[in-house]
Amino acid sequence: MQNEEKDLARRTKDFARRIIRLYVALPKDIVAQVLGKQVLRAGTSVGANYHEANRARSKAEFVSKIGDCLKEADETAYWLELLADEVIVRKNRLEPLLQETNELISILVTISKRARGD
Repeated sequence: MQNEEKDLARRTKDFARRIIRLYVALPKDIVAQVLGKQVLRAGTSVGANYHEANRARSKAEFVSKIGDCLKEADETAYWLELLADEVIVRKNRLEPLLQETNELISILVTISKRARGD
């Protein structure tokens, strides 16, 4: 399990770095910046919350932090879709990031279910 935790920690950090690079490349108009700040906040929170989950003092705290990761990943997907829907960023450019977001959501759902004993 330790390797899986390290792999996911690395993956969520890489995800955050990709989100940062996306934000930096966004147009400087008000709509792009407002949506960009939302995706920046949510996308970088996934890894931060995962980092905290791995230092949880109890199972309940772990489950809660994984839930926070899942919430932020889901929110990231929403903001990425909105950036594409508003044609601020071409959908084909966002596709790899959206795919990674959806894969992280799937992984986090599985972790959450296992941790809760579902």
